[in-house]
Amino acid sequence: MDADRTILITGASSGIGAWCARALRRDGWRVFATVRRPEDRTLLEQEGIEPFYLDYAESESIAALVGNLLERTGGSLDALFNNGAYAQAGAVEDLPAEALRHQFEVNVFGWHDLTQRLVPVMRRQGHGRIVHCSSILGLIPIKYRGAYAASKHALEGLMLCQRAELEGSGIHVSLIEPGPIESKIASNGLPWFERYIDHENSVHREAYKTQLARLRQGGVKSRFKLGPEAVYARLSHALLSPRPRPHYVVTTPARIGVALKRLLPARMLYRFLSNQG
Repeated sequence: MDADRTILITGASSGIGAWCARALRRDGWRVFATVRRPEDRTLLEQEGIEPFYLDYAESESIAALVGNLLERTGGSLDALFNNGAYAQAGAVEDLPAEALRHQFEVNVFGWHDLTQRLVPVMRRQGHGRIVHCSSILGLIPIKYRGAYAASKHALEGLMLCQRAELEGSGIHVSLIEPGPIESKIASNGLPWFERYIDHENSVHREAYKTQLARLRQGGVKSRFKLGPEAVYARLSHALLSPRPRPHYVVTTPARIGVALKRLLPARMLYRFLSNQG
């Protein structure tokens, strides 16, 4: 591995982002990683990772990040791994427009802003890898995940179009679509659910009791849930393969979901999915 190869990873405080940042550093990359809390910054610095502050909802922090990053690298960057996000839970009929707006601000518009600022850098150097950590929910809808699923569906459409537009430029775009992975996305989404969803007065009140219990325990407990190393295996392929794939579906439930989408009639598929989640 070329020791000078550089990558920016967002959302590296915990879970997938933190694991991949450390693994890439171990594998010889120069890793720049974004966090929001000072204590997370200190931990990464101790491991030879170069941290920056980033909040996707703050356009000024995106501009500052890119400026500071390019100053350190001399104006180049080999790879971007968009990973930082959160999941707004709640039935669609209970979602205030403000909640949906903020979900898209962080999960779509912020990702686009950062990516758009770095594509010209990669075009000038004639190469680059852009990998987005999407979700199986970007391909298959599950009830009570409308805001998050919508943001990932939007991400899939936007970035697949960009993938086609970058054909022949030396820049490759890939999407990783994980199913259940050990992370803090469920517990990190709890404050957003409590902030925006009036669960006590909803027609979905009883279902929300189950949803809240899951969020408070850190998500679904499942023997099919994998560690973040499963995502790293796909990320490594997307970064290093001469022919990176457009899609990397991770975990058995995610692969089953994709297979059912191909095989089942739509009505049967959605009836099955309505019993999930």
